[in-house]
Amino acid sequence: MTALSTPAAPTPLGHYRQGMRVAGLVYMSGQLPIVPGMQPDNQAASFEQQAELVLRNFLAVVAAAGACREDVVKVTAYVVGSMNWPTFNRVFAEAFGEHRPARSVVPVPELHHGYLIEIDGVALEPAAA
Repeated sequence: MTALSTPAAPTPLGHYRQGMRVAGLVYMSGQLPIVPGMQPDNQAASFEQQAELVLRNFLAVVAAAGACREDVVKVTAYVVGSMNWPTFNRVFAEAFGEHRPARSVVPVPELHHGYLIEIDGVALEPAAA
């Protein structure tokens, strides 16, 4: 196993790594919509802004593994409020373009620090793709 770390994504807020590389796969930990290098305090941002930021953070960890969005196999999104689902779907489609990884969207009542979205996922290592 190899730990992944990048300053292009937020520093973990707990006892975990941004991602782990193992057996040809890259596992990205749950990413929150935190501006890298900042404290977790952008709760006032709209859902759309949070969704765009969380996807940038997620894809930054993917890039730290030397992979790209087309290497992403599975994404799980935890979204506060089912009314945010259409906005998430649009922002997700913009971030991934023609690539359509397997995906689950889980409506939740709340997330840590008052955020409205968290994303985790799995990608192939470039050499394994």
